[in-house]
Amino acid sequence: LVEIIGLTEKFTFNPREGIDNPVMVITDDADSVSTPSPRLCVLKREEGESYGFHLRVERGRQGHVIRNVVSGGVAERSGLQDGDRLLEVNNCYVDDVPHPEVARKIKLSGHQLCLLVLDGEEYEQGTSRGQDLRGLASAHKGEGCKPPRLCHITRHPVSGLGINFTPIEGEKGRFSVSLVTGGAAEKAGVCKGDHLVWMNGATVSDLTHSALSRMMKKCGDHITILVIDSESEKNYMQQRMPILPTMAVPYNLPYRARKLHLLSGPGGYGFLLRLEKAPSGRTSHVLREMDSGGPAERAGMHDGELLLEVNGESVESLRHEEIVDRVRLSGQHVSLTIITPQGQEFYTQLGLSPLLFCEDDAVDREKESSTPTRDITDSEV
Repeated sequence: LVEIIGLTEKFTFNPREGIDNPVMVITDDADSVSTPSPRLCVLKREEGESYGFHLRVERGRQGHVIRNVVSGGVAERSGLQDGDRLLEVNNCYVDDVPHPEVARKIKLSGHQLCLLVLDGEEYEQGTSRGQDLRGLASAHKGEGCKPPRLCHITRHPVSGLGINFTPIEGEKGRFSVSLVTGGAAEKAGVCKGDHLVWMNGATVSDLTHSALSRMMKKCGDHITILVIDSESEKNYMQQRMPILPTMAVPYNLPYRARKLHLLSGPGGYGFLLRLEKAPSGRTSHVLREMDSGGPAERAGMHDGELLLEVNGESVESLRHEEIVDRVRLSGQHVSLTIITPQGQEFYTQLGLSPLLFCEDDAVDREKESSTPTRDITDSEV
């Protein structure tokens, strides 16, 4: 039994006063329209497991729509619901980004993914009222929350790496950064007071200081670390959001995937694509024999580079013949994402996709945004 006690003011109704009676004043309260509440869903999957949902663009509906959430799957366990609209992928606002690029971001996330979503009904009400969804997503993160930085440091012959890590007292697996002024680490984008999150592909949260020191000694002349400023780290921790390399701004990375845009000439694109096996056992699609002065050479392609994407589609799961067909069916223009063998090895050792930090995708975005709308665009993730 719940007893409700209310305080009321007794009055006698006067029909002449009507709604001007002070006890009967009806106000238009702006606060009665609730502000939409985004939800953060953190998805973590095992090797070979899918995230268990589809991302769709549907005619008659705005936004990127979450559909087919698998019962008991990774997505459902994270709190993702059918009909949700996607606002951010790994802290990157995507509501106004073309569907193929959003699906690509999700697929490149590896085994962990952070999605900021809005309930479908709230999203539709918000868009109909002209709600600033980007501002809503930013407010959810909090003011001054900055992304982590992925920094590659090359040892200086005299001052070394120019960085040391100090355990934060009373907090296992957390380390603050101290720098040599003007040293290699500072030049690579590391800032005084940063906290270390990740080193050479390994999260440091489970490491002791001695284990971290051993890792430093084994790193040789190069080290790649993920760092974040202490205030932003607090914000991430309050939201229970993991700090991931997929969220990072890259600094000083020695290798980057490149997007080449080729216009076909009288003899085609002017290169050969070969399936080759490296000494490591890895099979790659290798670019060979560029025609002198041909479209491929003019676009900046070099013999021995590896093909990663054709027109924004990863070739990883495609057979060699399927890749050749996609290039041939591209007509007069094709977009190829490529990287050097050394670059591929660099990202493999870090456990990251080389497609995360591509030099140029502005032309592809323009192309995707001008693609005719279909009734449904569906990507299983």
